[in-house]
Amino acid sequence: MFALDARLQQDCIGVGDFPLCRLLLMNDAQYPWFILVPRRDDVSELFQLDAGDQLALWQETTALAELLKDTFAADKMNVATLGNMVSQLHMHVIVRRRGDVAWPAPVWGKYPAQPYSEEQVAAVIARLRLVLTDNFCFDED
Repeated sequence: MFALDARLQQDCIGVGDFPLCRLLLMNDAQYPWFILVPRRDDVSELFQLDAGDQLALWQETTALAELLKDTFAADKMNVATLGNMVSQLHMHVIVRRRGDVAWPAPVWGKYPAQPYSEEQVAAVIARLRLVLTDNFCFDED
């Protein structure tokens, strides 16, 4: 049975689900920073997914990145899977702007997270509702 890593639960806000992945919002208002987690048990590496799930992960990642780039006016999209702190396979999809606090450096460990307010989370979700219309189920639905 799929269970989300405790650190991801602690650091993120649940948004909803694609057919394969759980979509999370990193609780750091400095960047529109999203995380996709394939809902598969005991997977820490991309190569542990079967070919169909690998394709689905990449399709969900690229579709999300494209929507986020336009929706949040990104100058650059950062997409990565590292897993050094959280071994559960997860894909970071981060909107970067030349004016963000960490630009042009990576966001990891650059500045302490600035948690979203409830109003900010609601605004992000409202923006996502406008663009995530196919093959996505929001948590409240």
